[in-house]
Amino acid sequence: MSSQDIPEENLPAAQGAAHHEHTHGAVDVADEKHPFADPGLPPHEHRVQDIDEQAAKRSERAVAFMFTLSMLATVAFIVSYVAIPHDRAVYVFPLGHLNALNFALGMSLGVALFAIGAGAVHWARTLMSDEEMIAERHEIAAPPEVKAQVLADFKQGAKESALGRRKLIRNTMFGALALFPLSGVMLLRDLGPLPGTSLRHTMWRKGLLLVNMNTNEPLRPSDVVVGSLTFAKPEGLEEADHEFQTEIAKAALMIVRIQPDNIKDKRELEWSHEGIVAYSKICTHVGCPISLYEQQTHHVLCPCHQSTFDLSDGARVIFGPAGHALPQLRIGVNDEGYLEALGDFSEPVGPAFWERG
Repeated sequence: MSSQDIPEENLPAAQGAAHHEHTHGAVDVADEKHPFADPGLPPHEHRVQDIDEQAAKRSERAVAFMFTLSMLATVAFIVSYVAIPHDRAVYVFPLGHLNALNFALGMSLGVALFAIGAGAVHWARTLMSDEEMIAERHEIAAPPEVKAQVLADFKQGAKESALGRRKLIRNTMFGALALFPLSGVMLLRDLGPLPGTSLRHTMWRKGLLLVNMNTNEPLRPSDVVVGSLTFAKPEGLEEADHEFQTEIAKAALMIVRIQPDNIKDKRELEWSHEGIVAYSKICTHVGCPISLYEQQTHHVLCPCHQSTFDLSDGARVIFGPAGHALPQLRIGVNDEGYLEALGDFSEPVGPAFWERG
């Protein structure tokens, strides 16, 4: 493109004249009143993108490529976070052996950030207007005409950025900025492991023996007498186990024996064995362990907030803040005469939670 094709107001000579017109109050030679001379602005030099539309198109594609690269890096961050095991190692020369997940997350996140920044910088330096504008100092409280000028300048800058005309840049930039925050959302996963259905189930399953918490021996029906309160745990759960506290907090069991004629709830009677009933030890209010038993009434009391449950009537709540009855464990006797579970609890143990339904 020749200089004849460039608008006259964009030529260096015209710009120099325009700059001279707007530098009122400046001095070319220092004197007593103005000890510092105004060096002025050098003539404006056109970039190749200003006079060659093909060069401008190449810059546009370069900016779009960097924004697209940022989108791909963000997708790579998410895929790495989900797919790479946290304990896998990888050898990277010259750094040596590194954690593969950390390396992938760092690289993908770094590329996503760098590509957005590099694309924005390249866009500003090659396609946006690079003419220097002179603004005289003014009071902090701008007069209405200045405010109007600022709005006009903003609109002019938006027009000169060619955001509306360079749709490829606009769309890829919006895509990069929209995808990048997903990296932060993925980090929320590390607030804790996803519970899945673990809140609904415990260790209890069909065939597991009921083991006395005090003697660590399997229970026989003869070990449970009327008026006694026995605490039990699942067979195979030992205090030395790494997950003991997590599992016992859900699987802790209390066992009482009631005369079958005194059991009011039909299902409770069906799930018992010769009047021996097994209920969760975990209070349905805030999860405290229930430990107080009243022999005459078959009531159990939570010591934390005095929630009271009737074990002769389906462990329903008869007093206190608990919201629902204690879950019951269906039990029976195996061929060797030991008490065993016939499944898991009838419902999730402990306090109510939003997944309960």
